[in-house]
Amino acid sequence: TDTHNNGDITLLPRVRKSQQRGREGGRGIKPGPAAFLGFFGLLVGETRVFLSQIINNYLDGTQGGAVDKASPGGMHFRDSKRKVDYVLAYHYRKRLARHLPGVSSPQPTHRSEQPGPPGVEVIELGPLDALEEEKRLQREEYERNLLEAGLEIEKDPENKSQGLSFVRIHAPWQVLSREAELLKIKMPTKKMYEITEEKGILKTLNELWCKLTEPLQPQVPQQGKTNMKSLSYPFSREKIYLYNIKDKDTFFDNATRSRILLYQEWARYGAFYKFQPIDLIRKYFGEKIGLYFAWLGLYTEFLIPSSVVGIIVFLYGCITIESDIPSKEMCDQRNAFTMCPLCDKFCDYWNLSSACATARASHLFDNPATVFFSIFMALWATMFLEQWKRLQMRLNYFWDLTGLEEEEEHPRPEYETKLLQKKLKNKSIATGNDEKEKLTWSDRMPGYAANFGLILFMIMLTFSAVFGVIVYRITTAAALSFSTNETTRSNVRVTVTATAVIINLVVILILDEIYGAIAKWLTEIEVPKTEKTFEERLILKAFLLKFVNSYAPIFYVAFFKGRFVGRPGHYVYVFDGYRMEECAPGGCLMELCIQLSIIMLGKQLIQNNLFEIGIPYLKKLFRKLKDERTEPKEMDTNQSKDPQQWDLDYTLEPFTGLTPEYMEMIIQFGFVTLFVASFPLAPLFALLNNIIEVRLDAKKFVTELRRPDTVRAKDIGKFMTLLFGWVFFVSQAFVIAVTSDFIPRLMYQYAYSQNGTMHGFINHTLSYFNVSHLKAGTQPENSPFAQDVLFCRFKDYREPPWSQNQYEFSKQYWAVLSARLAFVILFQNLVMFLSVLVDWMIPDIPKDISEQIKKEKSVLVDFFLKEEHEKLKLIESFIARDKQKHKSGTKGERIRAASFCQFNQSQKGSFTSFSSQHTEV
Repeated sequence: TDTHNNGDITLLPRVRKSQQRGREGGRGIKPGPAAFLGFFGLLVGETRVFLSQIINNYLDGTQGGAVDKASPGGMHFRDSKRKVDYVLAYHYRKRLARHLPGVSSPQPTHRSEQPGPPGVEVIELGPLDALEEEKRLQREEYERNLLEAGLEIEKDPENKSQGLSFVRIHAPWQVLSREAELLKIKMPTKKMYEITEEKGILKTLNELWCKLTEPLQPQVPQQGKTNMKSLSYPFSREKIYLYNIKDKDTFFDNATRSRILLYQEWARYGAFYKFQPIDLIRKYFGEKIGLYFAWLGLYTEFLIPSSVVGIIVFLYGCITIESDIPSKEMCDQRNAFTMCPLCDKFCDYWNLSSACATARASHLFDNPATVFFSIFMALWATMFLEQWKRLQMRLNYFWDLTGLEEEEEHPRPEYETKLLQKKLKNKSIATGNDEKEKLTWSDRMPGYAANFGLILFMIMLTFSAVFGVIVYRITTAAALSFSTNETTRSNVRVTVTATAVIINLVVILILDEIYGAIAKWLTEIEVPKTEKTFEERLILKAFLLKFVNSYAPIFYVAFFKGRFVGRPGHYVYVFDGYRMEECAPGGCLMELCIQLSIIMLGKQLIQNNLFEIGIPYLKKLFRKLKDERTEPKEMDTNQSKDPQQWDLDYTLEPFTGLTPEYMEMIIQFGFVTLFVASFPLAPLFALLNNIIEVRLDAKKFVTELRRPDTVRAKDIGKFMTLLFGWVFFVSQAFVIAVTSDFIPRLMYQYAYSQNGTMHGFINHTLSYFNVSHLKAGTQPENSPFAQDVLFCRFKDYREPPWSQNQYEFSKQYWAVLSARLAFVILFQNLVMFLSVLVDWMIPDIPKDISEQIKKEKSVLVDFFLKEEHEKLKLIESFIARDKQKHKSGTKGERIRAASFCQFNQSQKGSFTSFSSQHTEV
């Protein structure tokens, strides 16, 4: 049953793009037909515009509200013929006040002379009601403009003193065909042609793959691949004979928009193992949303091989942990490595073997396989980006978007309001210079200044939050060190690390929500001219703020923690008493792994899933309670007791764009690629999250959101440029070179080891310090064996106290530092070379698609030649028959024959013009 057929809005992009951000204000602007739907929210203030969506009774038509008998499917006009293509909603308030017995009515400004209904006194209302009257006049003006644009409308009668009313809009064939021609939308012609199939081994492999993946294919109509494709050409009313028009009511993609299969085969968690019906998604939601789910699906598929390799790397660490010589040396209690105190005065000397567990755990993520995995992930990211370009081009071909050009967008309502205010201020309307007026740099200067100041402030706020957590770690570690409980003192590092990471996670989640709202507000005060400009600026702001917020704590642990500690006897202090924190004996990589895993899992579990389910539900509940509180409970005898579909759809959550959906995936992509050297299981956790995320987003689009306006798009826009590129090469190189012990171990084995093994590595990395050189007041108090300790050890490459340059950096330090920098340069250039090689080997446009586009051009030319030739033969036969029948014809008949010849020549000319417009791909 077609219970939610919404009409084809893809033909009204000017409507679609302007409509998305209707705002209050802007009274006095006369809406023109070019933006007949886009300005509705601007003109009527609190009036809200929404597109009729799928209702909540998607599973069974009997579960939702009953359907009006006079309106088949609940989505037609009262004549049961014209479909509802768009729905406008507004709140109204009539100029009526009902006098109830025993209740005093408010004092009116003055009494109206017009008679009212029995029992109701009509009064002149105050300023607020004058505003309502102005809105009513604006609505009437707006509706007149809709009618002038060729649309047909049907309104609900306003039978109550105030409430919610709907205006239903139907776009007839004349409007659809006109807009399709203006926007050059490609429509299928009568001509079908065969798509060239792959041959040889590729065909065999493709057939085998199709058989293997048959259980994973969604059971939707036309899911199977066909080797025939309709020849498409931009719609033209003059060449209407070319198109395969069987029914004008269904020609503009009318049959596939209401397929309940979208829920059964896509938007259920039970369908998580199936591929997505991308073609059906595109037909229902439009190309822009179709590309998003295609991108998300490909990204999720690519996470499968990276997850497998990550698991192998992790298992390699587990298997080789018993044969790791450095960790065995740290755990051997026979090695008397007496370490320097971790804090002043209250911390005692300690034995390195007490950090055995940390050392063994570090090996799971810091081993030779980590370097291989980093190179693999760099190539994986390149392969993913290249494969997406190819898939995007393939979709463009099959969705007839290859010739889609950037269309000129209508200005946003906010921009026109600001421009009108400028015109009125400069009195340019009276002088006739209104066409030359536009918002200049000086007009936007306050917005730009506010953007610069607030973004800088928010970045500093993020750094302040990170610094605050650092201070918390330092002070908490010092406080716990004072404890008399031995267990508490022994677990200081674990306690501080765990609690600090949780605090970081909470701060990130809170600031993420705040930054998202502020980024949107900052973009609005810039007053961008078009929706595309608005979206691009919003993306850049949101990404900048969320990037800094999500990665600042991780960057600190990876590259800064433990680098500014100082040395015994000359530590770096903050707040005149607290030493800067240092890494664990096993290095900072283990702590980086903990930090990354908790933040990544926490964001995915809480923000990406819980927030996406809980917050929309709470918003819907709040909006329902608000409407029940403000809506008077008056009986409406003229309307059906059962709600229509647009009543149910109005309670759904409005669609706010794809920016939040893309943003969370791009931030996750950063977690997977930037720091994967420290956490090989990151792709696995991302895969598990995305399997749920695909179905969660699908369910949200199908059941929770008002159906979005369909938007044509060839690519994913600015989001493609945010996939970091060379950034993850540099980041991974520095994680391996600076954070891990890979380079020091390599240098020791091949430069300093006497037998070419790792025996003696721990002793080599520990420097000596004479305890008598400790500053007064920092020595351990009540130490049971302080008298027996002459030298303590600390992790660094420094000269011993008996050297002439005591405690200065040793030659080994500079050698290791040089090796670290050399590795960064070598790793970065090697990976970038391999990535460029992969990019060169894999063309952005698949060869078969390139050949098909060329073939389509040839078929299109032949098709037009054939059609024009048949038309010419028909005209010539008509002229010949006319001459034979009327040899002595009148002057008027000769003129008619000449007009046919002239028409024939004009058609030849138009074809010549057509053929000259095609170029090689």
